[in-house]
Amino acid sequence: MSARTLIGKTALVTGSTSGIGLGIAKALAQQGANIILNGFGNAQGPQAEVSALGVKVAYHGADMSKASDIEAMMKFAADTFGGVDILVNNAGIQHVASVEDFPTERWDAIIAINLSSAFHTTRLALPYMKKANWGRVINVASVHGLVGSAQKSAYVAAKHGIVGLTKVTALENATTGVTCNAICPGWVLTPLVQKQVDAKAAALGISNDEAIKLLLGEKEPSMQFTTPEELGELAVFFCSNAAQNVRGVAWNMDGGWAAQ
Repeated sequence: MSARTLIGKTALVTGSTSGIGLGIAKALAQQGANIILNGFGNAQGPQAEVSALGVKVAYHGADMSKASDIEAMMKFAADTFGGVDILVNNAGIQHVASVEDFPTERWDAIIAINLSSAFHTTRLALPYMKKANWGRVINVASVHGLVGSAQKSAYVAAKHGIVGLTKVTALENATTGVTCNAICPGWVLTPLVQKQVDAKAAALGISNDEAIKLLLGEKEPSMQFTTPEELGELAVFFCSNAAQNVRGVAWNMDGGWAAQ
């Protein structure tokens, strides 16, 4: 897009100090949206990356497993920018184990961060959006919001829940200027996934390229990763006028994973 279509808007992207969240934040910033970043770790680098795109950037380190922290972050957004026009619920964690061996504390943490946090941010963002009669709620689900995989019970349950929350939020606001949609990526080459590739290569004594082929070959027919930049462009589309009647979709960008 040549024109910066989101000038004057504010986007809050949870889990945005790296990976998918940072990619989406940068794509929205390229369209002129001011950005509120959130996540663990050092935020100075990501802040500098987004600020270099010519927008205002703020950071809040809310622990997304705590409703009180989320409430404080949403108040910070209102105090800093007046409110949130674009909410991207991206924060997430993962743990892999069979159902009978799944640690209960890990289940609780995954449901809290991957699902309940999106409920809390959404309920707090909607009044401002509805008053303005314009808003975009974008939930980063996963292909695992559409299909299951063994050993990922909490993650799959949370992501299916996110898709359901997306549909209900969209329906409740269907006659307003507020839309809600979900993005469902397959494999995305983030630092976290690169660690999985490295571990597979080390365990099997194979090259990194061979490990990537094995990883993708298990699920993704395209045999290529989706990129954070591509997901960011989809988020920009959801914010565009062309998507004003796209409501309640779970849009998979998964290289054909869910088509099988």
